[in-house]
Amino acid sequence: MKKILITGALGQIGSELTPFLRQRYGNGNVVASDIKPLPEGIISQVGPFEHIDCLNAQEIYSIVKKYQIDTIFHLAAILSANGEKNPQLAWKVNINGLYNVLEIAREQNCAIFTPSSIAAFGPSTPKDNTPQETIQRPNTIYGLTKVTGELLCDYYYLKYGVDTRGVRFPGIISYVALPGGGTTDYAVEIFYEALKNKKYTCFLDKDTYLDMMYMPDALKAAINLMEADPSRLKFRNAYNITAESFTPEKLAQEIKNHIPDFEIKYNVDPVRQAIADSWPNRLDDRAAREDWGWSPDYDLKAMTKDMIEKLKIKLFTNVNN
Repeated sequence: MKKILITGALGQIGSELTPFLRQRYGNGNVVASDIKPLPEGIISQVGPFEHIDCLNAQEIYSIVKKYQIDTIFHLAAILSANGEKNPQLAWKVNINGLYNVLEIAREQNCAIFTPSSIAAFGPSTPKDNTPQETIQRPNTIYGLTKVTGELLCDYYYLKYGVDTRGVRFPGIISYVALPGGGTTDYAVEIFYEALKNKKYTCFLDKDTYLDMMYMPDALKAAINLMEADPSRLKFRNAYNITAESFTPEKLAQEIKNHIPDFEIKYNVDPVRQAIADSWPNRLDDRAAREDWGWSPDYDLKAMTKDMIEKLKIKLFTNVNN
C-alpha cells in the first residue's frame, strides 16, 4: 500500500486530491501538509495533517521518515497572477521547494508528482492544438518556474532514477475551494457570482480562449498518470492534457441556460489579460491519450450543469435550514 505525502494540501487542487487519495489508498496512508494551519471543514480530520514549509528541507525529511512516505504529490506553489506581484517569492517557493522535494525523493526513493501548467508556454508557442513538444518561451515568472520544474524533474529521473511524473494542467474549475491567484480564476468566480448576485464582472476580455478542466478530471489525470506503466511514459514530467476550451462569453452563455437572468460585464485587468494572451488556446493531448489512456469525462455543458448543482448545495443548504 502506498504511503503518500501531499504538499500544498490546502490549495485548490490539494483540498480535493486529499480526500480522493484517502478514499483510494486509506485514510492513514495519505498525509496532508501545508504551510497554513488546518481550517475547520476544509480537509476531513480522518487522516493525518502536518505543518510543512516546503522551503525547509528538514521539515519535509522528518515527515517522510515519520510516515515512511514512498510517493509525494508536490502541489505547493505560487500561482501566475500572484507570482507577477512577487516574482522573487514565486521563484523561491516554486523552484527551491521543488529542489528540496527532489533531493529528499532521491535519498528516500520516493516517486513524485509535480504539476506543470499551460503557463509553461509563451507568446511564440503555437496557440491552437499546441504540440506536446514545441517552443517554450514563457514571459511570466510562474511560467519560467514551470519550465524549469519540468527540466529539473527530467534531470532527476535521467541522472538519479527518481520516478518523477507530471502534467501540464489547464485552468481548473472547482466548487470546493476557491482558486488562489491564477489567471483562470474567473471561471470559478463567475459561478459564485451567478448564483449569489446574478451578475459578474470579468477581468478577462470576452473572447479570450483558454484551456480549462473540471476538478474531477484533474484528479483523475494525476492518479492515472501515477498509476501508469512507467515503460509507456515518453514525456514523464510534462504531458499536455485538456478537456475543454472556451471564452468568458461562451461560459456565460452556458450559465444562462441554467440562470436565464444572469448578466456578465467586463473590466479587463491588463496584467492578467497579458498573461492569458500569452497562453495557448488549446493543447494537443494525444501523447497522454496514447501513453496512459487519458480521456476527460466533462465538457463545458456537463461541467456547468454539475458546478451549478453542487454550488447551490454548498451556498444555500445551510442558509435555508
